[in-house]
Amino acid sequence: MKTITLNSKEYIAKEDVDKALKGTKVDPTQIQIVVLQRGWVAIGRFQQKKEQCHLTSAFIIRSWGTTKGLGELANEGQKTNTKLDKCADLHFHELTIVMRMDVVEDKWADVIV
Repeated sequence: MKTITLNSKEYIAKEDVDKALKGTKVDPTQIQIVVLQRGWVAIGRFQQKKEQCHLTSAFIIRSWGTTKGLGELANEGQKTNTKLDKCADLHFHELTIVMRMDVVEDKWADVIV
């Protein structure tokens, strides 16, 4: 592995990092929080076929109800002050996604069925 030390910090060549990571794959959770353009935030079972994305068993997250942001919802599940609006399945183009967030599925399994 090629390295270089600069200002007492050791750096690894990008090619070596890419080689070490080759073949590793992080599978996203099935249940995802999706932030879409125009401020829409939704949760549901995420699927993507080419550029078309789908959220089934979907809810719009109208109010997070958290003190530590959206990550708190993802990690801990629905809070007392969280407002979820059940909706029909959502269909949207991949380019409208601002961010997707994995959730701890056990925390959402009773809500997203």
